[in-house]
Amino acid sequence: MNNPNFTTSNELTSHFFRNEYGKLVSVITGYLGNAHVETAEDIVQETLLKATEHWEMKGIPENPKAWLYTTAKNLTLNVLKRKKYQRDYESQANQKPEMDETGFFSDELIEDSQLKMMFSCCHPSISENSQIALILKILSGFSISEIANAFFSNEETINKRLVRGRLQLRKIKIDLSQKFDTDKRLEAVLKTIYLLFNEGYFPANKNQVIRFDLCLEAIRLARLLEESTVVGNKTDCSALLALMYFNVSRFASRVSDVGEIIDLKEQDRSKWDSQLIQTGMWYLDKITSTKTITKYNILATISAHHCIAETYNKTNWEQILSLYDQLIVLEDSPITQLNRSIVLAEVKGTQVAISTLETLGEESDIDNYFLYHFTLAELHKTNKAFAKARFAYNQALHLAKNPRDKELLRKKLDELVLISPSQLS
Repeated sequence: MNNPNFTTSNELTSHFFRNEYGKLVSVITGYLGNAHVETAEDIVQETLLKATEHWEMKGIPENPKAWLYTTAKNLTLNVLKRKKYQRDYESQANQKPEMDETGFFSDELIEDSQLKMMFSCCHPSISENSQIALILKILSGFSISEIANAFFSNEETINKRLVRGRLQLRKIKIDLSQKFDTDKRLEAVLKTIYLLFNEGYFPANKNQVIRFDLCLEAIRLARLLEESTVVGNKTDCSALLALMYFNVSRFASRVSDVGEIIDLKEQDRSKWDSQLIQTGMWYLDKITSTKTITKYNILATISAHHCIAETYNKTNWEQILSLYDQLIVLEDSPITQLNRSIVLAEVKGTQVAISTLETLGEESDIDNYFLYHFTLAELHKTNKAFAKARFAYNQALHLAKNPRDKELLRKKLDELVLISPSQLS
C-alpha cells in the first residue's frame, strides 16, 4: 500500500468507505435500478465487510482498490441472477450500461453514475431535506448520526426522511443524454456538498479536529459537477470550490501540535498553503464577470479576504461586514447571523456584538447550538465580564457533543479562574 498512514486493514477499509462508497453504490444502482438502491447499499456494505475479514486474515492485497471493485462486481452479478432483479434489468436494458469485464467500473461509468445519482436524489418530487439526506447517505456514506448532526436533528427524523426519499427515488429515471433542468436541482446538490465539507472542517461528533477525508470528498464531488457537461450554469460550482480551497489552505495552521484548534487570530500564516489559495483565486476569478451575486460567491469572497490579509489586524473587517450584510439579504439564517456577530465585534465593538447575539438567541433556536454560547463567552471574556463568560462556557459545555470540544471548553473555564478568580466567586 502506497499510503503509509494506513497501518491496518480496518483503517484502509474506513478510507475506502469514504472514498469509494458512493462510487460503488451509484454504479451498482445503475444496473439494479433506483428501486433497488438499498440493495446496492447492502452489496457495498457486504463488500467492505468481506474486505475487512479477508485483509485481516491474509493481509492487504497489492491492489486493494481492484480487489474491492472485483468483489463488488461479483456480488452484483450474483444478485442479478435472482429473478426479480434480472426481470427489472432486462425490461430496462436499453437504459443500462452493458455488463462486461472491462467497463463495469470504468472512470467514465463511475462519473456518469454519480451524476445520475446526485440529480436523481435532487428530483423536485423529493423534499429538500430528504434530498440532502439521500445524497449524504448514498453518495458519501454518512451514518444516520452524522446526517442528524449535519441537520441539527435527531436520528429518528433522519430515518423518516430517508424512507420517504427512497420511496420517491424508486420512481425516478435520469438519462444524462437528455436535456433536463439541472439548475433547480443543483442548489440542493451544492448545499449537500457544503454540508459534507463543513462536517469535515468542524466534525460534530468524532473526536477529531479536522476530517480531511470528508473535505476532500466534498471537493471531489464539486469538481465532478464543475467539470461535467451536464451542468449549464457553473457559477455556484466555481464559487463553492473557491471557498473550499481557501478554507483547506489554512488547515496546517489550524491545529496545534497537541491537536487543539487554533483561533484565526493566533494562526501562523506562513503555514497557509499558497498553492491552494491560488487555486481558490483561480476559481473565484472564473466568476468575476457574472452579474449574479450568490451565497457561495459571497462566502468565497469573505474567505479570500482572510487569505490575502498579511495579519489578523490588517484584515478588511469593514468589507467583510458589508459582505455579511449582503449575505443576510439572501439567507437570513441564525448561523449566518452568528458568524456576522464575530465580524461585528471587530468593527463596532464587543458590546454591540453581544447585544445582537442576545437578541438572536431570543428570536431563534440558536441557543441550542454550543457555538452560540461559546461565541458569547469569548465576547464576555474580552469585555472582562468573567462571570457571564463562565456561565456561557458552561452552557456550551452542556450542549457540546464532541469530546474535543468539551476538552477545549474545560480548558477555557480553567483559564478564567487563573485570570480573575475573585470575579468568579
